[in-house]
Amino acid sequence: GYNISQSFTIESKDVDNAESAARELPSLIAQDINIHVNNPMYYYTGLEDVKLTLLSDAAADARDRAMNIAKSSKSDLGELKLSRAGVFQITAATGDEEFSAGGSFNLSSRDKKARVTVRSEFYIKEK
Repeated sequence: GYNISQSFTIESKDVDNAESAARELPSLIAQDINIHVNNPMYYYTGLEDVKLTLLSDAAADARDRAMNIAKSSKSDLGELKLSRAGVFQITAATGDEEFSAGGSFNLSSRDKKARVTVRSEFYIKEK
């Protein structure tokens, strides 16, 4: 007999079509063709398109929080002293996935959620 082996990867931006093709593989198994299939990996390729919006929203949230703290302390928020962006976390859209200090990049879930943390320091003005 013969043993022929071939590996291939399917990459497509048409996720529905790729998933449909993967569902057809069992028909090959029914024809006595041995197939080893890995779980699909879903890459989020649009991070560059949303980075600025994520950073802007996170910075605005940091300022709002600082304003609330200053107000509760009977102070006024001063100028921005320092601001740093943290790592981006790409996690499953649902669930309670753990964040990583080096960033997360979920590959197993088709639907994703992107997050970033901004650390901002402000000067405080006494009233």
